[in-house]
Amino acid sequence: MSSPYDFDFFHGEWEAHHRRRTDFLDPDSGWEEFGATSRCWSLFDGAANVDELDVPSQGWKGLTLRLFDRETEQWSLNWSSSRTGKLFPPVVGRFDGDRGEFYGDDTHEGKDVRVRFVWSGTSDTAARWEQAFSVDGGYTWVTNWVMDFGRPSGTPAP
Repeated sequence: MSSPYDFDFFHGEWEAHHRRRTDFLDPDSGWEEFGATSRCWSLFDGAANVDELDVPSQGWKGLTLRLFDRETEQWSLNWSSSRTGKLFPPVVGRFDGDRGEFYGDDTHEGKDVRVRFVWSGTSDTAARWEQAFSVDGGYTWVTNWVMDFGRPSGTPAP
């Protein structure tokens, strides 16, 4: 069962290694890799958090606002990029143990896509986030972005 404390592991500072497909809808496209730093802090006594991702090599920053709905016991994850300054449609879901799955609908390059975020391998020192798109309503998925997080050397978990 999900709770307002599911993302407590993510509070504090992180280094992130990104692998992102050059074409988000093509499973045969190549990957680009780059690094980033991230900082996450808690709000609403744990039922919300914000993280800012700094990607200097790409010239942008990203922000995720996560909100826990106590009635449905689900999280909504709301992403924005400094490139647009707009919120993307949220993905909604929950954790089962150390794995969280979140789904939503969006468009990519004019095509309707089903979006899936997966958080896995979560601990005080490591975590993985994956994004996948489906153009057939969730029958098949193309994983198009993976971030592996680790604590910067010498940085304690909060």
